[in-house]
Amino acid sequence: MKDKVFIEDLKVETIIGIFGWERKVKQEVNISLEMEFDISKASESDDIKDALDYKKIGKAVINLLEKSSFFLVEKMAEEIATLVLKNKQVDSVMVIASKPGALRGSKSVGVKIFRKN
Repeated sequence: MKDKVFIEDLKVETIIGIFGWERKVKQEVNISLEMEFDISKASESDDIKDALDYKKIGKAVINLLEKSSFFLVEKMAEEIATLVLKNKQVDSVMVIASKPGALRGSKSVGVKIFRKN
């Protein structure tokens, strides 16, 4: 099993959806990332330069979504995975993208995808 660094339940306001009203109003989406990254060097050195900069990745995801207007959660998740994998330190990424309140009676609905370099 490989080491993983994660960001859980990042909340971002974005334009997402297929209905007319959804194209006009920002909605909250929740993003969780699980990134394969060998932490052995960082755990040995205890030096931030050897760690995965999850803050930089989180800010990049927020920036992408705040400027986007996806129709589908599937497309949004794929774009997030592509963005994360530009960081060559990350071997693979699991992206969970969800829209709270998209289906009455459910906490949220969304997709979970796995991509690797």
